[in-house]
Amino acid sequence: MATKPQHVAAHGDGTLGVVDAFAAMQKASRRRVVLVTALLAASALLAVGVAARVVWVHSLDGTNLVWNLFLAWVPFVLALLVYDGERRGLSAWPLLALGAAWVVFLPNAPYIVTDGKWLGEYVGGSLAYDAVLIGAAAAIGLALGFVSLYLVQVVVARRLGALAGWGVVSAALVLSGVGVYLGRFERWNSWDVVTEPSKVMGQLLAAVLDPLAHARPIGLATVFAAALGAGYALFYSSFRAQLRRLHDR
Repeated sequence: MATKPQHVAAHGDGTLGVVDAFAAMQKASRRRVVLVTALLAASALLAVGVAARVVWVHSLDGTNLVWNLFLAWVPFVLALLVYDGERRGLSAWPLLALGAAWVVFLPNAPYIVTDGKWLGEYVGGSLAYDAVLIGAAAAIGLALGFVSLYLVQVVVARRLGALAGWGVVSAALVLSGVGVYLGRFERWNSWDVVTEPSKVMGQLLAAVLDPLAHARPIGLATVFAAALGAGYALFYSSFRAQLRRLHDR
């Protein structure tokens, strides 16, 4: 009597094995849908809270939170494109292009934390209510940034190894620290990298060549980067098991 191959017997039959694999992929995809839905719901709730404040005090103060949160979604979406592109076998150059865009926009996610400077500065309203709005926006922005960082780390680790993945994380956090400083104190935005690249690179190169003359910006950027690094380490250690379930393979 003929016997079934071991890999078929393990599932009962070949068809069942394919069904099991497909079901596992669908389950992982549903987890990602749940995550994205939760982040969208939180963002929408924040927008409603800001709109209520506008109606209540007849002032547009606080609407900057909605715009900044929108910008925080950009690196998250780009990271999803990188992750899904790698999973579907996208070649290296398109992935690098998406990754470069992701790096440019990543500082927009943690930047919202610096909106805490506006607490007590908004016209009218309640200090406690404003604190909740700003705190919620900062938390959502950090979540978007850290999840996007994790997705890119996974892609790099798959292609080049775990050490390279952490190297990209470290570089991205340093650049984000610089980006947060430039956005808050120099009033630059992500588009300046495209529209005025010579200006951006010139100022960065000046800081590298003469660090003593740029001690304050370098110090602040370092503090921001260190804080983001500590935050990501806490995020990674706390949610690593849950994040792994988002993988489609």
